[in-house]
Amino acid sequence: MSDLLVSPEWLNERLRDPKVKVVDASWYLPAQKRDAKAEFLAGHIPGAVFFDIDAIADHATDLPHMLPDAAGFSKAAGALGLADTDTIVVYDGMGLFSAPRVWWTLKVFGARDVSILDGGLPAWDRAGYPKVGGEATPRPARFNATLAAAKVRDFESVGAALQRGETVVDARSAPRFRGELPEPRPGLPSGHMPGALNLHYDTLSEGGRLVAPEKIRALFEAAKVDLASPVITTCGSGITAAVLLFALARIGKEDVTLYDGSWADWGSRPGAPIAKGPA
Repeated sequence: MSDLLVSPEWLNERLRDPKVKVVDASWYLPAQKRDAKAEFLAGHIPGAVFFDIDAIADHATDLPHMLPDAAGFSKAAGALGLADTDTIVVYDGMGLFSAPRVWWTLKVFGARDVSILDGGLPAWDRAGYPKVGGEATPRPARFNATLAAAKVRDFESVGAALQRGETVVDARSAPRFRGELPEPRPGLPSGHMPGALNLHYDTLSEGGRLVAPEKIRALFEAAKVDLASPVITTCGSGITAAVLLFALARIGKEDVTLYDGSWADWGSRPGAPIAKGPA
């Protein structure tokens, strides 16, 4: 298996390798006022395909971008030209924001060799490598998806874990976690799960690049996370929770699961306990 992070130089040298597939995983919050697909059409890494996080999802729920079932993912990934046996490199337009979510999604459905482009598209641009515009035209492939269900958490299992005192880490900003700011999702209450800890995903990157392993460890320890125990990551809707999970994977921690519905699920549940203030 390749490293979790690959450099722009590494990727540029392998763009013509038919077994190396490149995935643009860009996704933005409405407040960021950016159109991921339009930016892809304007310019992307040669050979990249656009992974639409909101489209490749479970549309039977009102919750945003929940994982689809294995059959649905197999069809979508195959249409993008991705096989579970490929070497897949994922990037996003901010550097390290939504790419970990797609990295995790591919992994949880059985992709064997998935990395993230260190620094994302901004790093590619800084290196002076070319981009191309227009729609992708991938050759269809076969992705044999099997969901690793034990890696995905739902409302009931997270609630039970909190009751047992297990570690849940919320990637939202401190003001949102403390309930001092309204949630971006209309009608969703503010606050956090009682017993959860808080580590803003943004502290784990500098200039769009994941910080060094020793800093990752220090940040989690400062947030009172016991790195010797299993960890559940969460956020607003399951996107930046994957940044925490990816950072933990970078320091070799594998007993980490992700709450797919995150606060969009928890906060919308009638009677679900909500805490405000610091952890």
